[in-house]
Amino acid sequence: MKQAIKIAGALALGAAAFAALPAWAQGAVTAPATPFVPTAAMVNKGDTTWMLISSALVLMMSVPGLALFYGGLVRTKNMLSVLMQVLMIVCVASLVWVCWGYSMAFTGGNPFVGGLSKAFLKGVDATTLAATFSNGVYIPEYAYIVFQMTFACITPALIVGAFAERVKFTPLIIFVVAWLTIVYFPIAHMVWYWAGPDFLPNQPGDYGFLYGKGALDFAGGTVVHINAGIAGLAGCLVMGRRLGYKKEPMPPHSLTMTMIGTSLLWVGWFGFNAGSNLESNGVTAVAFINTYVATAAAAVSWAVIEQIVHKKPSLLGAATGAVAGLVAITPASGFAAPMTSIVLGLLVSPVCFFFVTTVKNKLGYDDTLDVFGVHCIGGIFGALGTAIVADPALGGQGWFDYTVAPAVAGKYDMAGQLITQIEAVGITLLWSGLVSAALFFLLDKTIGLRPTAEVESEGLDINEHGERAYNY
Repeated sequence: MKQAIKIAGALALGAAAFAALPAWAQGAVTAPATPFVPTAAMVNKGDTTWMLISSALVLMMSVPGLALFYGGLVRTKNMLSVLMQVLMIVCVASLVWVCWGYSMAFTGGNPFVGGLSKAFLKGVDATTLAATFSNGVYIPEYAYIVFQMTFACITPALIVGAFAERVKFTPLIIFVVAWLTIVYFPIAHMVWYWAGPDFLPNQPGDYGFLYGKGALDFAGGTVVHINAGIAGLAGCLVMGRRLGYKKEPMPPHSLTMTMIGTSLLWVGWFGFNAGSNLESNGVTAVAFINTYVATAAAAVSWAVIEQIVHKKPSLLGAATGAVAGLVAITPASGFAAPMTSIVLGLLVSPVCFFFVTTVKNKLGYDDTLDVFGVHCIGGIFGALGTAIVADPALGGQGWFDYTVAPAVAGKYDMAGQLITQIEAVGITLLWSGLVSAALFFLLDKTIGLRPTAEVESEGLDINEHGERAYNY
């Protein structure tokens, strides 16, 4: 079985939110005479330290990184509203995660969503452990919970950029809670959940649907970027265009803030990608360097495109290119080699540039901060590209069977892997796109998503929050 990267630790079999399909029913399994029980001796302090540092780095990506990146791109009258939206999404998502999100995403019993046996972190304490990708190597379960919590925080925060400057605060927070529960947790479970290398031989079938298919997603191409990007498109379509869109100038009010935010995102992304290995070893270093060089290549590529098309490379373009590179390398970061990562970065910028300029203008949708054009399209490009760059013939890591000790490399089939990646991308687009559109539609028809024209014209800062970002 192919590695899809991400695991839950100790198994929890509880009430599943969805009943398992009959096709997934497993035959009777004979329990071992002495069930495997991980011990504290299997925990490495270096791994634990790296995971806690990575968690802090990913949190920095949301606040302040994403908040400043988005905030600098909107108009002055809406700067504070974006900061407030990102901050509160992180806070609310954190609470949802520890109450029921972790259990839904990372307990077993169903290929499509976990159960509620660890709701409110029941049964978790300082002694419980979570598996890594190596037999007999574990980290504290709390370290794994907090690392995954930061992913659950930044993903819905990414969505708000698609309809920034025209959404009311309260319905947005309601959407986030519903979206996490119905969309994010099931997708995370399908792609990342498995029982762990020491458990799976005795508990066959205890893994997520797409993990079982062999989908490769090292750090969140499908779970985070495609998931958030298509949800953002659904939101901007339901809410419609901003007042004055295409009729009046709407330039970013502070590219200085955007540059600071981009820099924080890049630094934090090392925790996002390299931390996803769950251990501090050679593959962690692979993910680290790939994240570094792919981002640099994408920023250079975007600047070159602007030099050719507009005769002037812009800071906004370079920053957007850097983010596109980060998005594209995310699913491939632990599978690719540095040179193929550079190629991935060089190629993703022209693709995203085409979508945020030509496609958006042709179709006329108002994706305020290009969440769809960068995160969804960049995520799709990276997810499909992973099938290519992971090939050992191109210097990639291939895939390993971690259910045996030591782990053994599997035979790599690029065409077959590409088909699997397409399936994972398609399922994510359909589930997140359709459910997100339904949630936005219901909220719009009940409590309303958009402020009045008067409020939108004056700005969300003063009307939604009674404050202004700047007092001049």
